[in-house]
Amino acid sequence: MRRLRALATAGLLLAGLVSAGLVPAAPPAHAGGDGHGAPAADAHGGGGGGGGGHGGGGHGEPPKPIEPLPVAARGLPVELVRTLQLLQDRIARGSTQAHLAQRQLLGHIEQRLLALEPETWAAPENLRAAVVFALSGGGPAVLRRMIETGKLPEGDAALVVGSLAYLEGREREARTLLGRYDPRTQPPGLAGQLALTQAAVTVREAPRRAIELLDLARLLAPGTLVEEGALRREIFIHAQGGDAKRFEILSIQYLRRFRRSVYAGNFRQRFATALTRLDFDSDRSRVAQLERMLDEIEPSERRDLYLLVARAGLDQGRRETAIFAAERAISLAGPDGEAAARGRLYRAAALIVAEGRYEEGLEALRGVDRAGLAPADLALLDAALSTARQIRGGAPPPPAAEPPSARRPIPEAASITRAQEALARVDRMIDRTDDP
Repeated sequence: MRRLRALATAGLLLAGLVSAGLVPAAPPAHAGGDGHGAPAADAHGGGGGGGGGHGGGGHGEPPKPIEPLPVAARGLPVELVRTLQLLQDRIARGSTQAHLAQRQLLGHIEQRLLALEPETWAAPENLRAAVVFALSGGGPAVLRRMIETGKLPEGDAALVVGSLAYLEGREREARTLLGRYDPRTQPPGLAGQLALTQAAVTVREAPRRAIELLDLARLLAPGTLVEEGALRREIFIHAQGGDAKRFEILSIQYLRRFRRSVYAGNFRQRFATALTRLDFDSDRSRVAQLERMLDEIEPSERRDLYLLVARAGLDQGRRETAIFAAERAISLAGPDGEAAARGRLYRAAALIVAEGRYEEGLEALRGVDRAGLAPADLALLDAALSTARQIRGGAPPPPAAEPPSARRPIPEAASITRAQEALARVDRMIDRTDDP
């Protein structure tokens, strides 16, 4: 069944590429050349009223040819945009080749659409296809040209102008104009994309309404890049709103269905930041919640996500989160290698400011191998050692690779207040070490 679905998808994509002029059409088959050019007669003598098989066998009337079902011809914009959507659906499934081809295809489609006669846009299906193209990454140029022609149908002009307003950052105007259209009444190719865009211009003013629109987009465009984007956005709206249950449910859905998406890297980074809002120290049940979410992915990807969570926990001052995630990452990494070194660093950096675990953290910091760390993590190691010196009130011996100039005598500071001030300073130092 999976092979049949793959063949069907490939056939549809090939048909779209042929109609778009990106792939040459195959020459027509010669009639009777290999036995496959004409439909065969019914082997049971049907069609001519042979009566139970006795009147067939070639002695009755020849069978009537099967007429194809009538299919309305579709305009070039519709065919081009369908090709783009098929390509983007492959991006949602993780095809990097499709992602690389997308820019070239977008440029090709834009040139073809800009070259069309103004009368093309009087047809509603062509107009809607152009709107989908613009909202799917094609940009505003085609919409501007359409408005300039003055050939837009009166009932659909607001759809074009509202989409252009969205692309040009005029959020209020876009919300007003696009709000006139119900995605559920639109053709399948436009419905999900319209709901996704309406959610984007609504989320600031009415996040609950935006969630409803994202749910609708997912229902109207299942298995597509539209669903992937809608699910990804909805997860972080729930995270910001503190709805841990919906955050967990939707995150599991994403990790099950779209973890191979080309855009999953961006999701994982934001996902890790959102996870640090979970208080693992005061609510240990949330440990099980996190593990349920991450059990959906392979151990290597789970390890990398735990590392992201640990680093984000350090950046946000969530030491219990950082310790928990770093220990999980270490358990999934081998004894050596970059991942293990990063896990030990993040754990040690959090331990030096954990009550009663300063010595343990300092010893672990001294044992971190600098050779296996990226520049950002080296900066974090130096910041953590500096913090340790300030908390202790003296200068602990630095690693062998650290230059002597890095030693700076710090006045005695034995109070908890001084330690808290040092922690605040290192938080700012860590923030400055983050990649842009």
